[in-house]
Amino acid sequence: MRKTAKVTLHGAVGSSAERAVFLGFAPARVLSSVSYADILDEETQRGYQRRPNPQHSLDFRQYIQRPGSTTIPLTFNARPREDDAWKIVKHGGSAALELRTDVGKILTQVDCQHRLGHLNDLDISLPFMCFLGLSEREEMEIFNTINSKAKGLSTSLLDFHAATLATNLAEERPELFIAFHLHNDTDSPWYRDLDLGGSTTSGMHRRASLRTMQKAIRRFLNQTKILQKDAPKESPEDVARLVLAFWAAVAQVLSDPWSKPRKHLLNKGVGVYALMSIAGDLYLDHPKAQEWDRRHFVSVLSDFLPRLDWSATGDFEGLGGEGGVKQAVAILRNTRKKKPLKVVHRG
Repeated sequence: MRKTAKVTLHGAVGSSAERAVFLGFAPARVLSSVSYADILDEETQRGYQRRPNPQHSLDFRQYIQRPGSTTIPLTFNARPREDDAWKIVKHGGSAALELRTDVGKILTQVDCQHRLGHLNDLDISLPFMCFLGLSEREEMEIFNTINSKAKGLSTSLLDFHAATLATNLAEERPELFIAFHLHNDTDSPWYRDLDLGGSTTSGMHRRASLRTMQKAIRRFLNQTKILQKDAPKESPEDVARLVLAFWAAVAQVLSDPWSKPRKHLLNKGVGVYALMSIAGDLYLDHPKAQEWDRRHFVSVLSDFLPRLDWSATGDFEGLGGEGGVKQAVAILRNTRKKKPLKVVHRG
């Protein structure tokens, strides 16, 4: 009978607080060969980790080969599987983690993707800890806890984690619920176009990030008090439909700038924040979410939005930060107040 190819890691079984773990030491190239980073795929929204940063990995490779270098233990997880891809074998006070090599990489890199990124050819011994049997969701929770304050970790990726882990996102984080509605609804002009912080399909033209959009929506919610009990309260679902209708109208009225995001500020931070403030103004003029649809927004927005130059060298040139957003909102409000000039044709 043919033996199954496997890698055996030696160490000991213990616990990290309430979770079972395997502790050991192994060459970097071996740990690299049996593990992978579960990078967020923005198209399928599977996975949860940040996109790789090759420079971080190269920096660590250079560092770890210096005399006197060291590192804290790398953190992995062996997820539950039905194919017996991994198992713990105990030998008295020690243990071994046996990994099949015929089923691909088994261990997920919970906290070590950049440290291992360029070490697949080095025999340097590294300490590691491997959780035993965490589900993908539990693993994500631990990753989020470990990395929520990490320098360089995308805030939009943390928002994606929050959305995935929330029990009732619409009630807990309505601004994030609405931002995800814009990203996931096929009728939305933002469909699959917000930057979540993961890996993207080549050719996607990036506009705003998930974090930018949800902060802009929070401004809208605070301005209108549309979800507060002392106002004519709407449901988060109603508000999500209203906000989608607003952006669909913006994309229709300003179709040319919308189609060229690299040359215009319409889809960037200052444009997103300022336009959500204008959405708040429009709602407060007529506070009933159910009565605001795309056609209604188009009829109102077409009276003033096209009069502005949204290019990088146009009416909003150089505006940035909170002060720049205030100026952009003021420009939009003043433009809205002005009556468009009528052209009189003389026979």
